[in-house]
Amino acid sequence: MANMYSHENMYPELYKKRPWIRHYDHLVPPEINFPQWPAFELLFNTANNHPDKIAMWFYGTETTYWDLAMQVIRFANALVGIGVKKGDRVGLLLPNSPQFNLAFWGTLTAGAIVVNMNPMYPVDELEFIAKNTGLQTVIAFEDCIPNLKELTKRVEIPNVIITKLSDFIKNTAVSTPESLGLEPGWYHFSQILDACGNTSKPRTGVTRNDPAVIQFTGGTTGTPKGATLSHANIVAGIYECAIYGNNITATIPVERLKAFCVLPYYHIYGQVCQMGWCIYSAATQIILPRFEINEVLDTLEKFDDITYFGAVPTMLTAIFNHPRAEKMNLGKKFTFVGSGGGPCPIELINKLLDMNVYYSEGWGMSETTSVGIANPDFGLKKPLSVGVPVPNMDIRIVDPETGEDVPQGTPGELLVKGPYVMMGYWNNPEETAKQLTEDGWLHTGDVVYQDEDGYIFIVDRTKDMIIAGGFNIYMQEVDRVIMGHPKVADVICCGIPDEYRGETLKAFIQLKPGETATEEEIIAFCREKMAAYKVPKMVEFRSELPRTAVGKALRRILRDEEIAKRQQKK
Repeated sequence: MANMYSHENMYPELYKKRPWIRHYDHLVPPEINFPQWPAFELLFNTANNHPDKIAMWFYGTETTYWDLAMQVIRFANALVGIGVKKGDRVGLLLPNSPQFNLAFWGTLTAGAIVVNMNPMYPVDELEFIAKNTGLQTVIAFEDCIPNLKELTKRVEIPNVIITKLSDFIKNTAVSTPESLGLEPGWYHFSQILDACGNTSKPRTGVTRNDPAVIQFTGGTTGTPKGATLSHANIVAGIYECAIYGNNITATIPVERLKAFCVLPYYHIYGQVCQMGWCIYSAATQIILPRFEINEVLDTLEKFDDITYFGAVPTMLTAIFNHPRAEKMNLGKKFTFVGSGGGPCPIELINKLLDMNVYYSEGWGMSETTSVGIANPDFGLKKPLSVGVPVPNMDIRIVDPETGEDVPQGTPGELLVKGPYVMMGYWNNPEETAKQLTEDGWLHTGDVVYQDEDGYIFIVDRTKDMIIAGGFNIYMQEVDRVIMGHPKVADVICCGIPDEYRGETLKAFIQLKPGETATEEEIIAFCREKMAAYKVPKMVEFRSELPRTAVGKALRRILRDEEIAKRQQKK
């Protein structure tokens, strides 16, 4: 007898369109009816429902949801008081911290747009972002002061607000503008917060359709592009992340909900799937500003019960292969571990299973608010698959040359459409037109195939990009930097397999006639021009480099040669 309660019978029209919904876990709806409010209302809703629940733990200092909400409103009013207006761009140069929460939610509450900025960026990259977005305000921490002093010489930024991370740790002396060496006219984070006692939310007129976040990504060209995410995008991403995992957390009392938050909040993955998940769920953020293995393990030992740990494979490898891990009973400590930002090596998957760690993988992009495809928690999982499209997400798999849909099981470029897909690239209509069709389909650049059950398998990338340690590295961007070296005639960077980082970057360089250079010289040059994670780990000099007749870099040849060399050594 046919199951009358199957998705096929209960939702026949939707099932025709998205047959994979039959694999959703029992508490996951085939479609989600998202709230129509701006993103910051998530925080205030949780603060009203659970005012005394601990929202943040930071080196032993705890903050309740009510106190967090009141501080966010005061900070929003402080921003308005120094001239921040609806639609202004506010750059955040902060690691995970209480200040990031205040700055992020305060900026949105003030009606402004958050521009996520990696604190590791050198001045040149900060300058590009500042000019591209027309930054009016930057909120940063003490380590960024030298770069900001140089940046403000190049770009006029009306408001600079500086904090010291330890200012939000109890029983620690609060810094002053003088102790931090702030420039005249710069603001001190704690001082402007303390000076504002207004706890009435500013009426900015922000709606769900207004921009909320600009998340920079290198894209297919390697040139940074700001994926513009609306309030509706952010709400949808956070709700999807929480609802898709609700089967695991539904029976856990709110008082117990906690997340281990070391995944960077300035990346959309950490922002939506860690900080955002906590705000939605009334979970406690256990916050660390950086991934330092001994500090991570010391912090984990302080908690017996952690509901959710969002991570990248590099983090999981470091933790679960550490000698201390065996004694920590991590399978019992973690309710759930989510892995993203790159493929999980099969050796790591087996390690997690052997240690009784409940984990799952998924796929997303900055342009899709970090969500898009995920494995069901309780349902069918297939090795090396990233899962099935999440609720409200439509997909196509097309021939990159013709744009026509390919037959099931045939590799093609993944196109996605749904409430998570960005508004477009900030101040970049040309790239927006290339990536986003008029009817809302986003070209992801990922080559995938879909099997008979609707599961997606990533085959390759059409982009010249690698993912190393959870960071996107765009090879053409690195190529251009190295070409700026006076001794370099040609360069091709490519990603090669790496057991720890997933992939790592190697630069193949052809020097100008008569020139000599060392690997150390090239790497030192790169360190001056790029964030540390983009710098090639290896350099090889060659008399010529493989290119097509029209000059296209044949990266695959170099990659295959490297793989063959490693296999010979084994």
